[in-house]
Amino acid sequence: MARRHRTPPPSPLPQRDGIDPVRLRLPVDEESAWATVRDHLVARFGEAIGAGRVDAMFREGRFVGVDGPVAAAEPYAAGRYLWFHRDFAAEEPVPFGIGIVYRDERIVVADKPHFLATTPRGRHITDTALARLRRDLGLPALQPAHRLDRLTAGLTLFVVRAGDRGAYQTLFRDRLVRKEYEAVAPYDPAMALPVTVRSRIEKERGVLAAREVPGEPNAESRIERVELRGGLGRYRLSPATGRTHQLRVHMNRLGLPILNDPVYPVVREEDPDDYGAPLQLLAKVLEFTDPVTGEPHRFESRLALSRWPRSQWPRSQ
Repeated sequence: MARRHRTPPPSPLPQRDGIDPVRLRLPVDEESAWATVRDHLVARFGEAIGAGRVDAMFREGRFVGVDGPVAAAEPYAAGRYLWFHRDFAAEEPVPFGIGIVYRDERIVVADKPHFLATTPRGRHITDTALARLRRDLGLPALQPAHRLDRLTAGLTLFVVRAGDRGAYQTLFRDRLVRKEYEAVAPYDPAMALPVTVRSRIEKERGVLAAREVPGEPNAESRIERVELRGGLGRYRLSPATGRTHQLRVHMNRLGLPILNDPVYPVVREEDPDDYGAPLQLLAKVLEFTDPVTGEPHRFESRLALSRWPRSQWPRSQ
């Protein structure tokens, strides 16, 4: 007989700094190794943070069940839900704000600045676009419909209600969103454009650079040159797929690496972010039919790349 999935109860803890508490469901103790809740949590987290820190969190009432704080000596009960907030390391705040391009009861379209991660991950937790928007807009259930690279600026779509998220994520999964990017890169008169680049891109977890490998293409980008100035070009990039670092990889493949890219063509040593030299890549346009209302949407970023400010654009644009 199929096992029923138990719906977790709502968290008794509010978000902290726009971040949800960690939720645990205590597993079956097949070897009867844990007489108390503390025994299990020390076994689970002691190696990472130390048994003393686990004990301190119990004393501070940091572990909470549906009925309130959990005592260290409470008997272990498989299936029980617990919540707690992690300790966040200090983060250097990214010194740029987030613009709101559009907002209604279902979605928020934000202009994410360079250097700001979309969602909490690794060493970027509380100073991320998601955490900031949850706090600033008072929308604790806000979730991203897709992700934009930390070093890339521009349009990012967030969903206000949890029940709607799947519909908007499906748009991106099924390639029903037209995306247009802008980039500044070297000008090569020998490179005939526009061109459509197709290749197979793979990226290993923990490795900074993605790589092109033999095999069936899984990434496709159309690259056009819009304007020239000196030895630089302004390019329009239209990805048909959404592989990690896809546009950066494809521009580099053409011998046109995007200005200030710290990974392509050469991975630089990991230094503090140089806020004065952002990657010259901007998510410029998002266009789609709203899956809930059927309304057509077209959003355009209000940001401009620092190496090609709007004041230098032709008047016709």
